[in-house]
Amino acid sequence: MNTPTRRTFSKKAMLAGIGTALSARRVVGANERIRIGFIGVGNRGDQVLDGFLKHKDCEITAVCDLYQPFIDAAAKKTGGNPRQSKDYRTLLDDRSIDAVVVATPDHWHALQTIHAFQAGKDVYVEKPLSLAVSEGRAMVNAAGRYSRVAQVGIMRRSAPAFREAAEFIRSGGIGHVTYARAYHIENEWPKGIGSPADSEPPPELDWDAWLGPAPKSGYNKNKAFYRFRWFYDFSGGQLTNMGVHYLDLIHWALGQDTPLTVAALGGKFAIQDNREIPDTLEVLWQYPGNTLVSFTQINANAGPANPLKADLEFRGTKGTLYIGWGNYEVVPDILAPDEIPARGPLTRASDRRYRSGAKAMIEARKKPTPDATSEHARNFLDCIKSRGRCNCDIETGHRATTSTLIGNIALKTRTLLDWDGKTERFTNHEAANRLLSYRYRAPYQLPA
Repeated sequence: MNTPTRRTFSKKAMLAGIGTALSARRVVGANERIRIGFIGVGNRGDQVLDGFLKHKDCEITAVCDLYQPFIDAAAKKTGGNPRQSKDYRTLLDDRSIDAVVVATPDHWHALQTIHAFQAGKDVYVEKPLSLAVSEGRAMVNAAGRYSRVAQVGIMRRSAPAFREAAEFIRSGGIGHVTYARAYHIENEWPKGIGSPADSEPPPELDWDAWLGPAPKSGYNKNKAFYRFRWFYDFSGGQLTNMGVHYLDLIHWALGQDTPLTVAALGGKFAIQDNREIPDTLEVLWQYPGNTLVSFTQINANAGPANPLKADLEFRGTKGTLYIGWGNYEVVPDILAPDEIPARGPLTRASDRRYRSGAKAMIEARKKPTPDATSEHARNFLDCIKSRGRCNCDIETGHRATTSTLIGNIALKTRTLLDWDGKTERFTNHEAANRLLSYRYRAPYQLPA
């Protein structure tokens, strides 16, 4: 992905826009193979590639990455001879490609996705959708403007077990949900990712192109590849990385996708390394319908307080539903008998008599929840053919991402923020509104 000059970058964008009408003329038939190009094939991109390769009506015709070893590994995995490039615009100029997968670092998602829409490509874009709320809204608008199919990589939306759990909660299965809590628990003490000094980038990596629209900075091995998630110029940290999975499922289960207020506290309480994001964090949102939602990031191992090793729990008036990566489980609450112990203090003996007449309000249940990356890819391929709405369409992905992004803004401003989901602005803090977008490094510009 060669670094563009101002002239070449604007020219490429203009040509991509002109190519939209030409590329969009091809309508994929129900039994036809869909030609996919991958932008970003390291780490998560490699995992998503596995998901697409399971489908026989999908042909990986091009792979793009800034790091040649990733390109080599992806090309070998496809079992064919995909076209290779380090400039994603070269891939977008290929009119034979029907759709692209964008699995690059977060700060590249908006530009590459919108340019793909302009070039007439449907897009599967990894989560989190964007680095800023304004980027996400621009991506939603562009998908509509260019009539493109878009899937955000929150793959739980394509898992039948998660759908069942969400529908069970939304239908009142555990009663009124007063509290939903998400956890990210990982013990990185004492050294975390370390504190390496800045250095020269590897000779096979174009660091300036990797930075793209992000601010100019020296190369540090902790900022590249997966560890970019620990730095705000490239990511929103674990709140946006893992949090979008949790918040989206909470939205799905509650039937709500826009919080009313948000607050946050946290910091680097345990780890001494060169990260910017917290190792300890608590974010709290209030949603319509009188439900509190929290995200807890703890530098510790899962212990007795979380015996199911769940990363989500929904507390309802009739019971609790726990969700982990491997299963979900409903634990009923008990209904008191008609007659409670008579006068006097509640003793252990009277408490036993009280509970002996109690009964479960709902039935217990448990179900496995396997990874659904392949199913999510399948849904995207089907929607390319039908022109239907994907399981995690771009508006849905934007709403989940937005909730996490404004959580980071609450942390940075140390303020209880009131959120207007219609205008996508804070109503009580103008300085916080300035954090809803950021200035791209020249010559990069977010298309209007």
